[in-house]
Amino acid sequence: MREIFTGLPWWVKWIAVPVIALVVFGGLIASVVGFVIGLLFKLLIFVALVGGLIYVVRKFMSSSSSRRDW
Repeated sequence: MREIFTGLPWWVKWIAVPVIALVVFGGLIASVVGFVIGLLFKLLIFVALVGGLIYVVRKFMSSSSSRRDW
């Protein structure tokens, strides 16, 4: 592989080949990035909902235990 790129000008190695790779694999790269971002967003929503549930349950449990003391 190295022998193929040895005789080529620098702009072919550093500009043309990456542009061709982006054109060919651009859709795949975009879908993978979109999937990862969607997964991270869902994970963030999950953590926020579980944290809110824990907060509400602890608040409810502390208020119900203080009512028993009266």
